[in-house]
Amino acid sequence: MQKMIVEGGHVLNGKVRISGAKNSAVALLPAAILADSEVTIEGLPEISDVYTLSELLEEIGGEVSWDGQTIHINPENMISMPLPNGKVKKLRASYYFMGAMLGKFKKAVIGLPGGCFLGPRPIDQHIKGFEALGAEVTNEQGAIYLRAEELTGARIYLDVVSVGATINIMLAAVRAKGKTIIENAAKEPEIIDVATLLTNMGAKIKGVGTDVIRIEGVPSLHGCRHTIIPDRIEAGTYAIAAAAAGKEVIIDNVIPQHLESLLAKLREMGVTVEDSDDQLYIAAPKNPLKSVDIKTLVYPGFPTDLQQPFTSLLTKAYSTGVVTDTIYSARLKHIDELRRMNAIVKVEGGSVIVTGPVQLEGARVKASDLRAGAALVIAGLMANGITEITGLEHIDRGYENMTEKLNSLGANVWREDMTEEEVLQFQNS
Repeated sequence: MQKMIVEGGHVLNGKVRISGAKNSAVALLPAAILADSEVTIEGLPEISDVYTLSELLEEIGGEVSWDGQTIHINPENMISMPLPNGKVKKLRASYYFMGAMLGKFKKAVIGLPGGCFLGPRPIDQHIKGFEALGAEVTNEQGAIYLRAEELTGARIYLDVVSVGATINIMLAAVRAKGKTIIENAAKEPEIIDVATLLTNMGAKIKGVGTDVIRIEGVPSLHGCRHTIIPDRIEAGTYAIAAAAAGKEVIIDNVIPQHLESLLAKLREMGVTVEDSDDQLYIAAPKNPLKSVDIKTLVYPGFPTDLQQPFTSLLTKAYSTGVVTDTIYSARLKHIDELRRMNAIVKVEGGSVIVTGPVQLEGARVKASDLRAGAALVIAGLMANGITEITGLEHIDRGYENMTEKLNSLGANVWREDMTEEEVLQFQNS
């Protein structure tokens, strides 16, 4: 087990390149099951979630080969093998195997998925969609069993806007008979990315990026080549880091429209933000940062995944900022850790109130989930002295080569093995 050491006080300067989108990758790999010939996906991020999914594809008989950041998946010999536990438990997005395997084999057995613990994230909307398409869904010994004689298009209204349910129903519906309409669908860029892959495979999908998606089922899908979109959350994380501890930072390989809600808030605080086709330029403000309020909403609103890193930035701003997460209200595990670092932060109702500016101090802190880890790294960059972060397995799930990327911008960040004593302390905390 390792810990990350961040020496605060170094100014970030230079250029950083953003990797492929984690939240796309975790759906694109299972989507490859639906094809009858080889699928090639380029630009995948080198993160643990992607490797876990590629191993799951091999477990069900897929032939998988890597060429740098390009994966070749041959699904010809895949079978509808049950995936009751093991690797499935490691990441939440393994639930995309449900939709993909149901679409291809008309049956699937998938263990209930894991991932970051952010409070209840039920899959009832996924199940409702599968049932509408004609599947029988049962929960037996902690695994979800899906069975269908055949899948038939249906009209499905999502009670809550859910990225996972939108993608999962789309995966199941592309090979169903007839027309499927998903109403109140999520509009995230990652959904458009998955639909682009499916369309390249021969699926007929219209309306992606709006709240009504129409799918005309086709009997079979073929392989294709697809390049993943850049990771807007990783780009947003580095934009926040640049605002917190940077002088002039260029963020390369980014689609600025995907980050409009964040960029608007950074500008409101006084940060200089300029965008071009695939780059962002972030420069330190001439005057002290002004505090702002944020409220997370479904896309194109402020992303819940950037709420925690943004909270760290608010500790540097004048006055009081209120952060309200309407998506995952339990996403507050970073607050106690920021307090250890001298932040003046309190939770009232479902909101976080941040009073600044304060000078953060280095401390020993623990990342309890992926984006909390990013928040603590940003806090460490702003802090006096040394910050030690444990729980790196969370950070590695979603950020490729974070230490290398930060050091290339002038930070001083490194990883060390934990001592046996530290491992015990970590496990008991």
